[in-house]
Amino acid sequence: MERRALVAQLVRRDFHMRYVGSVAGWAWGVVHPIVQLVVWYFIFVVCLRVTLEPGSLTTNYPMFLFCGFLPWMLFQETVTRSASSLVEQSNLITRTVFPSEVVPVSIFLSSLIHHLIALALFLVTGVFLIKLSPMALLLPLYMLLLGLFAVGVGWIAASLHVYLRDTGHVLNVVMTLWFWLTPIMIPEDRIPPRFHYLVSWNPMSWMVRAYRSRLLAPDWPGWKELAVLSISCAGVFILGGLFFRHMKRGFADVL
Repeated sequence: MERRALVAQLVRRDFHMRYVGSVAGWAWGVVHPIVQLVVWYFIFVVCLRVTLEPGSLTTNYPMFLFCGFLPWMLFQETVTRSASSLVEQSNLITRTVFPSEVVPVSIFLSSLIHHLIALALFLVTGVFLIKLSPMALLLPLYMLLLGLFAVGVGWIAASLHVYLRDTGHVLNVVMTLWFWLTPIMIPEDRIPPRFHYLVSWNPMSWMVRAYRSRLLAPDWPGWKELAVLSISCAGVFILGGLFFRHMKRGFADVL
């Protein structure tokens, strides 16, 4: 119970600190995805005239993009903010008996609030632009799996950053490469066959595909999809936790 209360307090603090002194407050969480959606529409539909192949989940390319960006933005924000989180909370870690592993968890939960705001915006917009799927009710399951994966990676990044401050810069490069190796901007059927293995071995590719299918297709998720995501996300969560537990022994000395 004490850790739950601590996590809840950290989430409230993080969410408040983001908008301290801001007039619009949490409304910026709505403005950002709206601006992104408008920009995507202008670039890809008006300028580049990108279209999706017949038989795709949807012919609305901006909404297709939005579906893919939803899980990626949650994952990216959790991992990148977790990397420097322990250094930022060094006063707590060095002066008190503080369970430092809860910091990346609180960052994910705080980011999840913005994720839910963006998802609500997608659903409201989708009512007028596309045909939404009732399978969207299964998205909490995928949010849980994405949380396991993001926190696991976040634990690794955060613990490395304590000892090697270049980790943040390396992580920015890795996340950029990871983004383009995930079929968010480019439909999977347009990726050359020789690179398909990069998609198959990328858990975020499976997550992006799952989000799109649940939001746009009426089909139930396949067992292979659930098995791959469950094993990969739980595996990364466990490995990240073990790595963090091993590295945290020297946090107080380094910080």
